[in-house]
Amino acid sequence: MLKYIAITGLAILTLSSSVAQAETKIGFINNQRVLAESPQAAKAKKRIEKDFEKRDQELQRMVKQVQALQAALDKTAAPLSETERRMKEKELAELTRDLQRKQREFREDLSQRQNDEMALIFEKINKTIKQIADAEKFDIIFQDAVYFNQRIDITDKVIKALGDGATK
Repeated sequence: MLKYIAITGLAILTLSSSVAQAETKIGFINNQRVLAESPQAAKAKKRIEKDFEKRDQELQRMVKQVQALQAALDKTAAPLSETERRMKEKELAELTRDLQRKQREFREDLSQRQNDEMALIFEKINKTIKQIADAEKFDIIFQDAVYFNQRIDITDKVIKALGDGATK
């Protein structure tokens, strides 16, 4: 009799567990795809490119100037006096230092700006995911997983919702 009660209890526990699992609604978002395909990310990239375009052109101009000065030092047809050579080498060293400093500042500013833009995009993405989760009664939505079944992937819904929100 005790064995029968234990088996019945185990069966009830198993059934209630499977019923609880059936009610759980799980979703998955592929963040890389959302970032690659969302209109917000594309707009942010264009804004950053536009904002940093002049500085990038200035750096390219300086690189050409350094290269030209180096080539002039290397290929001087008429030998330069020691004083002229030292002056040109000093000019080249100063220009190279200035270029390196400006490149470093450019990279730092660009990185900071990209991080700021990504934070805003992720804020919008998370808000959109929350709206979808509330509307469709998801219990949990993962943004990172080693494995996920395509059946629970709602990435397309998020991208579409972001697109709809971008046009408003």
